Amino acid sequence: MPYDWTPSHPGATSLELRLWPHRSLPPKGFAAFILATFAMATLPLYGLLGTVLLWGLLPFLLIALAGVYYALRRNDRDRQVLEVLTLTPQDLHLVRHNPQGPDQTWHCNTYWARVALHEAGGPVPNYVTLSGSGREVEIGAFLSEDERKTLYGDLKSRLRTLTEGQPE
Repeated sequence: MPYDWTPSHPGATSLELRLWPHRSLPPKGFAAFILATFAMATLPLYGLLGTVLLWGLLPFLLIALAGVYYALRRNDRDRQVLEVLTLTPQDLHLVRHNPQGPDQTWHCNTYWARVALHEAGGPVPNYVTLSGSGREVEIGAFLSEDERKTLYGDLKSRLRTLTEGQPE
């Protein structure tokens, strides 16, 4: 699962949830993919060694390889999203660290916070939101559908546990 629950500090009653998107291509895999793509793309050109036609086709091969490199790097930059939800008996605080642009924050009283699962009508199926303090915010939109369902159940139970211990 691309999320993790940890105590915010040892001996604390608060919890911290960190969510991040899947990263299926590690740096070594990226290098191997670019090298393999270059090697396979140059295979047809070996028969053209020593001819003028090789120099006519080589720039197009390099442009295509540069396009693949750029697309993979851009995807890697766009996937550097991190959401941190801190749950305490008094307060919920959500911070979304965006890859480009400012961080987005939201907080509300734990007692008034609600978790909702929107099975349809959201940007993705089984859309999870937190609401409170007059706002509704998404959480974990980059997770898969099954992971969002699991996150919803997990958030609901942990929020219930926190609010049950509060005085009325």
